[in-house]
This record gives sequence, C-alpha cells and structure tokens, in this order.
Amino acid sequence: MDVLMPQLGETVAEGTLTIWHKAVGDTVENGELLFEIGTDKVEMEVPAPVSGVLAAINVEAGVTVDVGTVLAVIDDGKSDAATPATSTSAPAPVAVPAPAASSEPARDPSLRLSPVVRKLVAENNLDPAHIPGTGRNGRIKKSDVLAFMRDAPAAPGQTSAPAAPPITSPVAPPVAPVAALKSGAGRTVIPFNRIRQMTAEHMVRSKTVSPHVAQGVEVDFSRIDKVRTEKGAAWKAREGFSLTYLPFIARAVCDAISEFPNINAHVEGDNLVVYEQVNLSIAVDLNFEGLVAPVIRNASAMTAVEIARAVADLAGRARSGQLTQEDHQGATYTISNNGSFGTLFTTPIINQPQVGILSADAITNRPWVVTVDGEDMMAIRPVGMLTQSFDHRAIDGAYSAAFLRRLKEIIETKDWRAALP
Repeated sequence: MDVLMPQLGETVAEGTLTIWHKAVGDTVENGELLFEIGTDKVEMEVPAPVSGVLAAINVEAGVTVDVGTVLAVIDDGKSDAATPATSTSAPAPVAVPAPAASSEPARDPSLRLSPVVRKLVAENNLDPAHIPGTGRNGRIKKSDVLAFMRDAPAAPGQTSAPAAPPITSPVAPPVAPVAALKSGAGRTVIPFNRIRQMTAEHMVRSKTVSPHVAQGVEVDFSRIDKVRTEKGAAWKAREGFSLTYLPFIARAVCDAISEFPNINAHVEGDNLVVYEQVNLSIAVDLNFEGLVAPVIRNASAMTAVEIARAVADLAGRARSGQLTQEDHQGATYTISNNGSFGTLFTTPIINQPQVGILSADAITNRPWVVTVDGEDMMAIRPVGMLTQSFDHRAIDGAYSAAFLRRLKEIIETKDWRAALP
C-alpha cells in the first residue's frame, strides 16, 4: 500500500517530511506512529494507515514534496508491495539511513526540527539544545519554543551553533532587512516564506477561477451587544476567554444558510455541490506571519456557546502549532473577522472551492435611524458591516443579497439572551 503525503490544508500544496519513526523492514501496526511532517502552518504526527511491513521509503527526512507524493510503501499482504527482501526497487533502503538526519544535528534525535520550529528558532536566534522538548522522544514543538521564549526572555542572546546552517530559510530573519534600511540602502527585499507563497498561489488561483462579486450590509448589533454587556464578565470568569461578536455572527450565518443553502456549496466542474451540513472555516491570523482557516465541523448543529468554545479552541491551537490535518479539511463556508483592527469593510477572496466568504468588520457606535411608535428618530447604536464575496458562477447577486438581508434580520431580531446560559 502506498503511503502518501497528506493534504495539510486547502491552501497547502506541499509539506516537509521531518522524521521517520520506522526503517525499511520494520513491522508496523495500523495507527502506530510512522513519520512526522510539517509546514510553516502546522506540524503533525502521521500514523500507519495499515498493518504490515515497511517495504520501501521513497522520501528522506528533511525533504519537501508535493501533496500526494508517495512517501513509502507498506506490504500489508494484500497489495503488490514488495517486501524488503525481494524488492526490485532495492535502492529504497538507501533512502532510509543516515541522510535522513543530514538536515538536522545527528547527535540528538530530539533536535530534528519541523519547519515551523526551525523558523521560530532562527528568527529568535535560539539554540535548540537549550529548549526542553515535550514531543515524542523529546522532540521540540512550536509550543515548546513559545514557552521557552516566554519563560526565559534572556535566552534569545544565545547563539545557535550546529543547527544554524540547515535551519536557514528565506524568511528567517525579518530583522536583517531592518538593519539594511538603517544602513541607507533605500530598499529591503523580503523573500516570501512558504505560507506567503502558498497563500499567494491560492489567492491568484481563486481570483482567476471565480468571478468575484462583493456585497455588504450594515447591521445593528444592539441585541448581541446587550448580551455581551450583561453576561460578558461571568462568561470570561467561567470560560477563560472573552465573549466576542464572532460566535453570534457564526450562529446567524448557519441560520441564514438553512434558508439559502446554495451559499453552502462547492463548484465542481459544471456542477454546484450543495452541502446540508455547514462546516464553518474561521480565518486565524498567526501574528502577521500567515493565515490559517481551521474548520468547525457541523457548526450548523451547534449553539452559539458551543461555537464560541470551538473558535477559542481552534484559534489557540492554531497559534501554538497544534492543529491537525483534519482541522484544515472539509470547509463549506468561511468567515474572516477583521473587526479587531477597526476596518470599515473588507472584500475577502473566496477560499476555493467554496462559493462564499463573509468578512465581519469593526462594530462601533454610530448614529442610527430607529422607529419608535411609528416615528423615525436618531439613536446611537453599535453598527458594523458584513461583506460577502461570492462566486458569480454559482449564485447571482439577488440570491446573495437576499441571504445578507436574512442574516441581518437574524442578528437584529433574534433573542440572543436565550442563546447563553
């Protein structure tokens, strides 16, 4: 059975095999840890898909390959995979040994670093030998580096000796360009890192494939704001994180999609594939180093409370490098939340192959016309823009506008107090 490089996310086209935990000829059990992979977005342990004998390893540790590349072959007794003793592709064992450690210090397996960890170590001038690892066999994870930097602020003064050369990355030090600017050179060239390269490729492809149209509505968030004011302190004390507008917006999106299901779809060839279940992708910024969009599965069956907890969990794991392969897959609609930066509106780019994406921007107090006893008057209300980009191949402007109108109605009229304990 062929073992493939898995898809680590809808916008990720390649990954780096960081370490093998088995050698050619070893017996493996279904679900047993086989190897580890990583990108600038996520690092992940990958188990064996079947039980059998590892017949061949085609990709050495430290090598970056495209998604779908055959990394290894497991002889499960059912396929045509050759055993180590009879393999005609005898060179396969050659791919296993020492070279696997060439991209990391051979003296200590725990110092074999994933791409995301290498990047952090290089940017902060750290010596990985001083960082305690909590991963398998003492390997250093992203969360270990972040904890080390938090608990030992003086450590960045250390230098990274043998690990420095293999860690080198085009993005590694954004510090160097600053020095160049101070020297009076007049410009700085910053090569794209892997996240930026993949994001750029995906964005260009999306704009090329989908005819984008953007529409927006202004929404009065008074009802949600009152709930946040009344219950926010108790919520934070109980849950450990703030109660934001996002889970309410997400719940309202699911309600509106139930009436306008064609928004919750993918384009495949000349077909629109509409999904009953809303798998909601939430864009998460990684401290300006890139963007990921992990998925809340079956958000349509969740309450606003459950969505709030799911958002907090995914955002926390995204920023600590703990997302899994499944966290990136299966999204049917996306929400991008830029409101914390004070933006008035954003026209987001569709996350392929979806047909719609919503941007939630800043909610601020503004003059607003309200009707009281049949008369219009001015009031100050918390108002914000919700902007949707949609694929004009899949839906028309009237359908998108009707969806946004319904979304606005739900947010402005629903009894949100009943949604929270």
